[in-house]
Amino acid sequence: MITLSEENYLKAIYHLGKQGTVAVSTNAIAEKIQSKASSVTDMIKKLADKNLANYIKYQGVSLTKKGRLAAALVIRKHRLWEVFLVNKLDFSWDEVHEIAEQLEHIKSLKLVNQLDAFLEYPTHDPHGDPIPDKDGNYSPIKSVNIFEVEIGKVGVLSFVKNATDAFLKYLNKNKLALGDTIKVIEQEPFDSSLTIETNNRKLVISKEVAQNLYLTL
Repeated sequence: MITLSEENYLKAIYHLGKQGTVAVSTNAIAEKIQSKASSVTDMIKKLADKNLANYIKYQGVSLTKKGRLAAALVIRKHRLWEVFLVNKLDFSWDEVHEIAEQLEHIKSLKLVNQLDAFLEYPTHDPHGDPIPDKDGNYSPIKSVNIFEVEIGKVGVLSFVKNATDAFLKYLNKNKLALGDTIKVIEQEPFDSSLTIETNNRKLVISKEVAQNLYLTL
């Protein structure tokens, strides 16, 4: 049995190390989950004892095949619950992350698979992140950062890299949402801010905002 705390560590390593395949440092994990490096080391040893992680002192930690699958299934549950909350219970996309953090630790795979079927097998969550299937596989995001889009070109907002409540509320305030068609009008040389056109209006977005917006062309 994998504990709730162990699942959180697996998920952190998975995100930090390219689906857990690249070794990451204990300090990076500690920063990610806001814990002490010594506590991280203790947990990593427990994960290694369960054949969930590979740990070499001073070289970092990666996930075993078993660990990657366990992490992917936690992420699968999290993102399916986000879809359910937004599509079926009318939550906004900036409200669902904390709730999904609790629901992702439900152990019943039957419940999760039936939730997937009930939602008609969504491929992406409300923020544009791909949803792993029951075997932990998913298709990579085929989108580009808005900075890579040529001036005058048009794309569809398909993914937001920053899914914090504050950033999503900013997007809500400025009436930007997944599925919006966006045309890049101009880039300001001084601060790299962008002028975009969407929903028949022009909007200036900062470099920080632009770095988190991805379009499908």
